[in-house]
Amino acid sequence: MEKPLFSRRAIEFLLFATRSIFAWGIGLLWVIPFLGVFMSAVRPQEELLHGWWRFSPFTFTLENFSHAWTHSTASIAQGLWNSLLVAVAATLLAVFLGALAAYGFLRAKRAVAMWVFLGVVLLLALPQQMAAVPLFQGLAALDLINSYVGLIFVHAAWGLPWITMFLRNFFTTIPMELEEAARIDGASRTYTFFRILLPISLPGLASAAALQFNWVWNDFFFALILIYSPDMLLVTQRIPLLRGQYYVDWGLLSAAAILAMSVPILVFLLLQRYYVRGLVGWSVEK
Repeated sequence: MEKPLFSRRAIEFLLFATRSIFAWGIGLLWVIPFLGVFMSAVRPQEELLHGWWRFSPFTFTLENFSHAWTHSTASIAQGLWNSLLVAVAATLLAVFLGALAAYGFLRAKRAVAMWVFLGVVLLLALPQQMAAVPLFQGLAALDLINSYVGLIFVHAAWGLPWITMFLRNFFTTIPMELEEAARIDGASRTYTFFRILLPISLPGLASAAALQFNWVWNDFFFALILIYSPDMLLVTQRIPLLRGQYYVDWGLLSAAAILAMSVPILVFLLLQRYYVRGLVGWSVEK
C-alpha cells in the first residue's frame, strides 16, 4: 500500500497555519485604519502632509487632544457629556421596556401575541430615513424638537424591537421551573419578574445594554434632525464642525474621533464578562 504524501498531522498543521495567517491578515486590515487615525492624532500637522506612514521626522504630541477637548467652537468635552446623557438614558429606558415586552411575549398564551411579536420583528427592517419626517412632525407637535427628552424617546423606541426579540430569545434559556416554584410559593408575576428573572438575566441585559449604548452613541442621523442648539450638540455632531472651510486639521479631527470612540470601547471592556454569555440568547429559541 502506497504511503500518503502528507501525514494527517502535517495536513492538520497546514490547515491551522492557513487559518491563523488568514485571521491575522483580516485583523491587520482592521488595525491599519485605526493605526492611521492614531498616528495622525499624536503628530503635528506638518508631519502629515506626505502621509501618516512616513515616520521621518516623528514628533509625539498630545496637543491635538488638548485642542479638541477645549475647542472654542465644538468642544469635544461638552459633546461627550451631552452624548453620555442621551446614551445612558436611552439605553436604560429601552432595555427596561424591552425586558417587560419580551417577558410578556414569552409568557403570553394567546396566538395573537405571536402575530404582534412578528410585527415587532418586522420593524427591524425599517430604515431611519423613512421615519424621519413623521418623527419630526410628531415631536414638533409635542414641542420636543431640540430637546434631549425627544431624542431619548426616539432612540429608546428605535431600539425597542431588537431588544425585545433579543431578550425574548434569552429568556427562553431560563428554566421554567424557577417561575413555577415561585408561583407555588405565592409569588406574583411582577415579583417573579423583578426579583427572580431579571437578576439571573444579567448577561442578556448587559449584552443588550452594550449594543444599544454603542448604537445610540454613534448615531448621527437622529441627532442631526432633532438637535441644533450649539451647546446641546452631541459628540458625533461636533466632529464635523472641527473641519475648517479652507483648512482641514487632520490631527485635530483624528484626536476628536479617538476621544469619541473611547467611551463605547470602555463600555464594552466593562461589560466584557457578560457580553459573550449574553449573546447565546440570539441562537436559542423554544
